[in-house]
Amino acid sequence: MSTPDDQLGQVADSLLRIEMELRRLGLWEAESPPDEAFQSTQPFCIDTLEFPQWLQFVFVARMKVIIESDHSLPATSGIAPMAEEHFRGRPESGNALVRELEEIDRLLSSE
Repeated sequence: MSTPDDQLGQVADSLLRIEMELRRLGLWEAESPPDEAFQSTQPFCIDTLEFPQWLQFVFVARMKVIIESDHSLPATSGIAPMAEEHFRGRPESGNALVRELEEIDRLLSSE
């Protein structure tokens, strides 16, 4: 049985792999979108951010703060299906990123 510290370490490792994959795909951005882009009330800020931007500037950023602040991890996650939808019909393959997101979904949704 895994301990909360094991889960925390696995989530931190998964976040690093997500960042590395975004960088490999050329989707990691040096500058944050404008503050207004984060005011969206839509899931994944779909109306103001591209999915990779949301992943970098909302999900990864917030998860790092949660881990560094030793707060409780979310009890559920379902990000991989959104990534699958984002990459459908695009020239770049997001398969490796989707697999990493499936892993973090699994880690966060397990008890």
